[in-house]
Amino acid sequence: MRRLKEIVIHRFREKASVFLTELHPARDAAERSAVLASLRKRDFDATHHCSAWREGVPVAAQGADDDGEPSGTAGRPMLAVLEGAQTTDLIAVCIRWYGGTKLGSGGLVRAYTEGVQGALAEADARGLWEEVRVLRRGEIRVPAAQAHLPFALLGAFPGAALVDQSFEGEWAILRFECPPGLCPALDHAWQERSRGGAIIWD
Repeated sequence: MRRLKEIVIHRFREKASVFLTELHPARDAAERSAVLASLRKRDFDATHHCSAWREGVPVAAQGADDDGEPSGTAGRPMLAVLEGAQTTDLIAVCIRWYGGTKLGSGGLVRAYTEGVQGALAEADARGLWEEVRVLRRGEIRVPAAQAHLPFALLGAFPGAALVDQSFEGEWAILRFECPPGLCPALDHAWQERSRGGAIIWD
């Protein structure tokens, strides 16, 4: 998963229409709204301001807007490129100035796809990404006398990292994080080690 560090711009022309794609870091709806409002004000003479966005680690929400282009020809293709590039916490806005020649549905899909691909390539070339790890948090509860058991479990899985341990009455509670792909193996190992116990996942 990758998160953008700076604004990136990519401009090109397709059959007299000018396309300007901008990628902006944006972690929530308020930041995305501010970006769109600013670009609409700056480029008020543009024909369309199409957009796509993703939010969260792991991705919890995403969306797209054709802004008047035929349904499915702008926002959705833009979002597909962002998905394929494993990006998050950003908004892509593709601004179009119509040049008088219709591109057709296929041409629009290609143009909006190219816009985001070009901006992503620019970000790659400039090293403007930070890698973010997708982790899940698990919790194991055992009687205090067995507090050593969860530690033994995690010791067998280098990918799992202890977050904290606490005690509530007679219970020992251990919380940890791990990559999502490790969860099934941890579940199975803990069921065997604890003879039927279960990990509580966030």
